[in-house]
Amino acid sequence: QEWQNPFATWDPRDFCNISEIVLPMDTYWSPPVFILERVNGQNPELNYMALRHDGIFNSTRPYQVTLTCSLIIFKFPFDTQMCNLSMVSFLYPVTDFVMKTRRTPAEMMKNSESFFLTDGEWKFTNLSIIEYTETADDKGFSVVTYVISMERRPTLYVLNLILPTCALYLLDMAVLFGPSSLEEKIDFQIAIILGSSMLAVILNNILPTSSNKPPIIGTH
Repeated sequence: QEWQNPFATWDPRDFCNISEIVLPMDTYWSPPVFILERVNGQNPELNYMALRHDGIFNSTRPYQVTLTCSLIIFKFPFDTQMCNLSMVSFLYPVTDFVMKTRRTPAEMMKNSESFFLTDGEWKFTNLSIIEYTETADDKGFSVVTYVISMERRPTLYVLNLILPTCALYLLDMAVLFGPSSLEEKIDFQIAIILGSSMLAVILNNILPTSSNKPPIIGTH
């Protein structure tokens, strides 16, 4: 965060050429910003901010938060999700407090990718920024929303889920139209039903449940 206070300025020549100092957060006013989609998280212990001689405050506070996100998993495991991170201050209306982004979405995306240390289940694909005014109780409040696009890595699900399912279906068709006797077909069908039941149990534990519409792979 960066903001300016015209009452907190000085001439560095009058103070041994000191042009910047570090102060506790409660020394001066700082913007109170909230994350709308936040569920829980850890508050930062870095409660300090830098003040320049021209009245510019700079505060860098790392947050680790858990956000709510509506998932659409119909194309699982080849799905792409979009999650919002909205920052707003409901204490000050837009006439007193306006938030603006300092960097472009491309710059922020490049900076964000540098913090990924491991390749997890999701791949960060795009980042866009929306600045707008939210109306509540006949007052307008400045809101900045970061729209984060993520793409699921499907390799694990293809190997552990899709290929075994396709193998069972192909085996079922081969046994059904094969030259085997009726008793052998019944035995094979019972074995395939047991295998499908075990795969359904595994499928129930793997597939995400936080969606109104089930994935297409779970509807067959």
